[in-house]
Amino acid sequence: MANSMNTVESTLVKVQIDLGVWLLLTAVSLATIGFIMVSSASMDISERLMGNPFHFLQRHLIYLTMAFLFASLTYQVSLNVWKKSGVFLLAFAYLLLIVVLIPGIGKNVNGSTRWISLGLITVQVSEVAKVCVLAYVAGYLVRRNSEVREKFWGFIKPVLVLSVMIVLLLKEPDFGAVVVIMSAVFGMLFLAGVKFSQYVLALSVSLCAGAAMIFSSEYRMNRLIAYLDPWSDQFGAGYQLVQSLIAFGRGDLTGVGLGNSIQKLSYLPEAHTDFVFSVLAEEFGLVGNLFVIGLYLFMVVVILFIGRAAEKAKVLFGAYMAYGLGIMIGLQAFVNIGVSSGLLPTKGLTLPLMSYGGSSLIISAIIIAIILRVNKETLAVLNAPEKLESSKKAQVKKVKKSKSSLSDNTESPKDQRSWISRWTKEATS
Repeated sequence: MANSMNTVESTLVKVQIDLGVWLLLTAVSLATIGFIMVSSASMDISERLMGNPFHFLQRHLIYLTMAFLFASLTYQVSLNVWKKSGVFLLAFAYLLLIVVLIPGIGKNVNGSTRWISLGLITVQVSEVAKVCVLAYVAGYLVRRNSEVREKFWGFIKPVLVLSVMIVLLLKEPDFGAVVVIMSAVFGMLFLAGVKFSQYVLALSVSLCAGAAMIFSSEYRMNRLIAYLDPWSDQFGAGYQLVQSLIAFGRGDLTGVGLGNSIQKLSYLPEAHTDFVFSVLAEEFGLVGNLFVIGLYLFMVVVILFIGRAAEKAKVLFGAYMAYGLGIMIGLQAFVNIGVSSGLLPTKGLTLPLMSYGGSSLIISAIIIAIILRVNKETLAVLNAPEKLESSKKAQVKKVKKSKSSLSDNTESPKDQRSWISRWTKEATS
């Protein structure tokens, strides 16, 4: 029985090592593809706005370097630090969301006030808030796990705490961030084991509230109408989607080739940020699209498996963080790709690890680093029994060797104490 348990643990350790490596390779692959596509999509607009075709490319390279540095630092932070700092991180998220709404501090772009300028980089506060919120919820699920599973109040408390944050995000407005954050939180609660009836009730109420927000806002209604029939107003509300669909159509099966996109030449707005996937579709076709979608699917599956392994190893905070972050990355990628292809109404969400933008790229790298840290601490727990067993075996071996050396000595204690006996033995040998 013990041998079979050791075999299972060794297998889990091996799988975990593979998962960590595969996650890192997938993230690097997506970041590399993103760098290439941003280079291709941004040259025309960079030349037109800045007089330098490599302006956005150079800045993206700086963002990539910063993302690597922040990810390296984040990887050194213990999960225990994240768990203990949950309340402070939530307070910090609220502070950022309040400060960005103060006139003169928040930067307004295209009618939305979502950014705070810090000189070299402009921070989108909702990106920072996402990680802070998930760290708080993960810590709450560890502390109140039984309450969350058994009582409706324990399940609904974190949702009520985040309700004020939803109001602040809608003030910016940033409806996309609301959808992503709440979906990740509900996913974490579901995986924590809440009662299905309570979960369905809360989810239904949230969906009704989301529908009410859409129908109560004119600009959201216009986006919904444009999504349903973009060609009815192809030079107005449906312009972005129409140009994106043209890019998809031109790409066909294998694309027109890297750098040969026409839609990026001032036809498709935000070609290097929100609609970089459309440029990819035009230049690399269906084959390129399916490859990138496959990478995102693989990444999310790997993250969820890391979370599952952490849960089995009783690294519960790490498990809930991995679940939440995996859902968030997967949902954000799905929304961005869905918007670009006309599957979903237009939303201002970037493509993780690929789109141009300092906040999105740095936060995406930090997320990958946190999940790799979960993987590392899970490995440490899984390796602990194996190290203990090796230590016990070494100790037993040492005792056996000591007994063996004593048994090899056939002299009696009296003979061993006698110098005459030792001299006689040496002389006659």
